[in-house]
Amino acid sequence: MHEVELKSVVDDLLLRRRHVEEAGGRLRFTGTMVDRYYTLESGPDRGAGRLRVRAYKAPAGGWTELTWKGGARLEHGYKVREELNTRVEDEATLRNILERTGFEESECITREIAWYVFGDATLRFEQFPCMDLLVEVEGAPGAIEHAIPATGIPRELALLDSAARRLQLGPRSTGLRGLEARLEPVILQSHQGVRWTRSASRCEGPVTTSA
Repeated sequence: MHEVELKSVVDDLLLRRRHVEEAGGRLRFTGTMVDRYYTLESGPDRGAGRLRVRAYKAPAGGWTELTWKGGARLEHGYKVREELNTRVEDEATLRNILERTGFEESECITREIAWYVFGDATLRFEQFPCMDLLVEVEGAPGAIEHAIPATGIPRELALLDSAARRLQLGPRSTGLRGLEARLEPVILQSHQGVRWTRSASRCEGPVTTSA
């Protein structure tokens, strides 16, 4: 499986979500997404990719996924990487297994998301602590190009990779490995009675955006 994506800064969350919903986008999940990256204590092979435990958390329920992520590359203007992914029933047991077999948590990233399905693509609005709002569009190149206009964001603002994104966002998005960012409770709802209410976030330093 190959992940193909583009990202963009979002100027107005409610407006962009409304555009997506009016164009036919279907809300798949809204809530908190927590990524934990693991490396071998004995010294990771930098060419071996990354191991990620991703947890989706919401009052209505959630799930956990284990993903191996290969190295990213650019192909025809898109960021592409190989991925292997599976759902996991018990996050705590999975993390215990990883730690007992020599893996250690090297990075933790928390953000609030609104995740839509649009045709054969997915659009995920992401709010990181102490950062601007982003949208990630993922799918085959044709599906990505079909989905981007649904947001109303100009195509030229879609960026290729995290380095380009940091250049546009400025110092607020500078990465720092090993930082765990925590966000106070967030209300993230569909535009019927829409609100994106964020209480003061607590961020003890810059947050990495690599995913």
